[in-house]
Amino acid sequence: MEFGRLITAMVTPFDADGRIDWPTTGRLIDYLIEDQQSDSLVVSGTTGESPTLSDEEKLELFRFAVKHANGRCKIIAGTGSNNTAHSIHLTKEAEAAGVDGVLLVAPYYNRPNQEGLYQHFKAIAESTKLPVILYNVEGRTGVNISAQTTLRLAQIDNVVATKDCANSDQLTQIISEAPDGFKVYSGDDSATLTSLAVGAYGIVSVASHIIGAEMKNLINAYLNGKVQEAAKLNGECFPVFKGLFYCPHPVPNPVAVKYALGLKGFPVGGVRLPLVTVNEAEAAFLRELIL
Repeated sequence: MEFGRLITAMVTPFDADGRIDWPTTGRLIDYLIEDQQSDSLVVSGTTGESPTLSDEEKLELFRFAVKHANGRCKIIAGTGSNNTAHSIHLTKEAEAAGVDGVLLVAPYYNRPNQEGLYQHFKAIAESTKLPVILYNVEGRTGVNISAQTTLRLAQIDNVVATKDCANSDQLTQIISEAPDGFKVYSGDDSATLTSLAVGAYGIVSVASHIIGAEMKNLINAYLNGKVQEAAKLNGECFPVFKGLFYCPHPVPNPVAVKYALGLKGFPVGGVRLPLVTVNEAEAAFLRELIL
């Protein structure tokens, strides 16, 4: 399965009552494919506010995205959690919904050791025929999937990739020792170019909601050996990479990107509690950044 170089972790549009806004969701999928050049979309990941989506909402999102994308891009379902049995259930339901792959975040809060991480991901992978992408983001989960554990999991046939937010040393070790065909994606927009430079395949991005076409140009320039051009494009994108997470202080994702989409003329509604929308100072910072 080829998920491409630029994968967008898609926000979930909400209406004024906090329910999923299905017409806007359809328009967002079109926009991300046609205007922002996304190769694949992650639906119901962290950026999609998965912690506050019910299982019923997640499954409806999976079905809707598959139908609406209609083969124009791959749909990756966020089915990971800190409950292995529940992740298996949701993964099986996602497979029945017709998605192209699943993204499995490391179990958060209960913080298993490396053997627990291995057994968790192994059990989910063995429950499905779908391609599995691991997701390592220690800043959110409190646990790092080590390079050794990632490499061990990469021996499982349908564990095909990882989205890793670790440092470049860990990425380098995974890339250099992984079996042929196993792909490493950066999960940090601001590390797009540096990750490509150590051999990463692509990026699972938030900023691609706003500057996806520019990011695709950056990736293609680097892959075509135009390193100076890629560096220039990276410099132009960098303020947005950082500003969507620090505006000008840390803001939880996807608060800033949802507001930024509205500034770009593509309103997707607010966020669900316990997240809250940007304050006046943050809004002013984003207006200066985006407009």
